[in-house]
Amino acid sequence: MIDYYEYETSPRKIDPDYERPNLKKTNTQKKSKKAQNKSVKESRKTVKYIIEIALAFAVLLTISYRYSLINTRFSEKESLKSELADLQKQNAQLQLSIETGTNINNIEQQAKEKLGMKKLDNSQKVYVSLPKEDYVESSAEQVETGEEETWWQALINDLFGN
Repeated sequence: MIDYYEYETSPRKIDPDYERPNLKKTNTQKKSKKAQNKSVKESRKTVKYIIEIALAFAVLLTISYRYSLINTRFSEKESLKSELADLQKQNAQLQLSIETGTNINNIEQQAKEKLGMKKLDNSQKVYVSLPKEDYVESSAEQVETGEEETWWQALINDLFGN
C-alpha cells in the first residue's frame, strides 16, 4: 500500500488487487451458506444413521428377549415332562403292588400274621332263621304330591264335585 494521501477528487485505484468489501462479504456469505447446508445435510445423515442403528439394536434386543423366553418355557416343559414320566412310573408300580396285595391268599396271610385272626369254628357260627313272609307293600294307594290348592281351585273343585 501507499503511505501517502492524495487530495484529488478523481477516483483511482491504488492497489490493482483491491476488491470491494461488499462483494467479498457476499462471496464468503454464499460460501458459508453452502458450508452450512452441507453441514446440515451431513448432520441429518448422521442422525439418520444413529436412528437406524438404534432401531436395529432394539429389534435384535427384542428377538433375543423372545428367544430367552422361549428357552425358559421349553426348559420348564421338559422338566414337567420328566416329572410326569416319574409319576407315571410310580403309579404303575403302586398299581402292581395293589394287584398283588389284593390276592385272597395274601390277605389271609396278612390277617393271620399281623392281626392274629383265625378261621371260624362251628362253635362260633350262629344261625338265624327268617320268616318267609313278603313284607313288600303294593303301591295301590294314591300318592299325594304335597301341593296345596289355592282358594279358587278349591272353589272350582267344590262346584264341579271333583
